[in-house]
Amino acid sequence: MSRALNYLALARKAGLIELGEENTGAAIRGGKARLALLANDASDNARRRAEGFLHGRDVSFLRVPFSKEEISEKTGKAGCSMAAFTDVGLALSFARALSEEGTACADTVEALEKAQARAQQRRREAKAHQENKRFGKRRKSV
Repeated sequence: MSRALNYLALARKAGLIELGEENTGAAIRGGKARLALLANDASDNARRRAEGFLHGRDVSFLRVPFSKEEISEKTGKAGCSMAAFTDVGLALSFARALSEEGTACADTVEALEKAQARAQQRRREAKAHQENKRFGKRRKSV
């Protein structure tokens, strides 16, 4: 069994993935999506719709080597050909697992690593800001 497929199930349980065309499109348009996925046996119409959702947005896109049936089995949603991860860390883990299995997605992994680094930096800055608000900025004595 594929490790990447297990990440789909984990994301579903954690609520960090949007499944189906409507939910995926809403997540992409709403700016919550970090990685969009399309099943390998999805129709050309679904592919065009996914590309339309992604047009002009900074969201990574992967055509995964799994069928709709395999994705549906792991996520529990019937006929699911499109999905979007909303958590950058989980999306990165999924992409790394895919690349280890032989899928060419090095550029996607690199883009997600940069996005995760930016998110971690924002978290550190927000934490420092909260500390400064609570205790004031520490001044060094001269």
